[in-house]
Amino acid sequence: MVAPVEVRVPPVAYGGIELVVSILTEELVRRGHDVTLYASGDSITDAKLISVVPEYLRKSKQDPRFATAVNFVTCLERGNEYDIIHNHTLGLGLLSTTLVKTPVLTTIHGPLLGENLPAFQRYKGWFNVISKSEIRRFLPTSRFVGAIHNSIDCSQYPYNHDKRGDYLLFFSRFSPEKGAEDAIRAALKLDLPLVLAGNVADPQYFKTKILPCVDGRKIRCETEVSSERKKELMLNAKCLVAPLKWPEPFGLFMVEALACGTPVIAYRNGAAPEIILDGKTGFIVDSFNELLSCIKEVDRIDSYACRQLVLDKFDVPQLADSYLAVYKKIISKTIDSAPKVFVNN
Repeated sequence: MVAPVEVRVPPVAYGGIELVVSILTEELVRRGHDVTLYASGDSITDAKLISVVPEYLRKSKQDPRFATAVNFVTCLERGNEYDIIHNHTLGLGLLSTTLVKTPVLTTIHGPLLGENLPAFQRYKGWFNVISKSEIRRFLPTSRFVGAIHNSIDCSQYPYNHDKRGDYLLFFSRFSPEKGAEDAIRAALKLDLPLVLAGNVADPQYFKTKILPCVDGRKIRCETEVSSERKKELMLNAKCLVAPLKWPEPFGLFMVEALACGTPVIAYRNGAAPEIILDGKTGFIVDSFNELLSCIKEVDRIDSYACRQLVLDKFDVPQLADSYLAVYKKIISKTIDSAPKVFVNN
């Protein structure tokens, strides 16, 4: 199992990829599989841990892309020890898979932009995406195993079956495509408090578009919070607002909120319709005015239905079952030429 080294496994705070890597790795170990995790040296795991850096690099001055590539190559050098290599990195690592005979499965966690696109075009291994909405980006090939939804360990999330708080919650990175401005507009229009939390991915956008709206009372901002604080915010929110302006490949933060019993309202973009049961665990909306209307109606959403959806479709057993099925098919080379492995339907 190969993870980026920019963020610890599991993450201290922000880090969706690393969270998925962690729960998948630990569940495979719990089931008796021999797993080696290539991640930052401070990662916490019951698997064998190998790393080229002692600590995660996100807050250091070192370029994490190069270190992640070295981490992946280090795994390839020991490739004959493994039945399969599951790669969760992109970029330079994709160019190295021809150096090993061991089959490599790469999970495409995000859009193939910049250096990732030409690297992927030369990639010779197997790959999967994390939602059905992402399948349209790829031509069917014999190396494409389909879509496997990301998941969480639902048991690690508290569940609120009582009355929730009165504040709206925006929890995502601060960049234009995530739609924090619409969350702010909605809160002001409806005269509801809003808590903003997330990684400041675009400092200029955050400084010019978000901070001027933060007054510490009606609009509060906590930026990047700990895992414990994230769960507390999600547990007590009236609803999670996800006004996505781009085709989000998955959106693990929506699943996390649902696990806490908190409804999610999202624009109809990317994988949001695959995660939210419209009218049952939240709402899928097509406009800002519809977003406002659904916030007014959100109290009728059953918190138990939110939690149950995660248990049924996005919990760690489903994630492990899905990947184990794909591992077995790749190792035995029984995957056909069409992308027919669609899981968590």
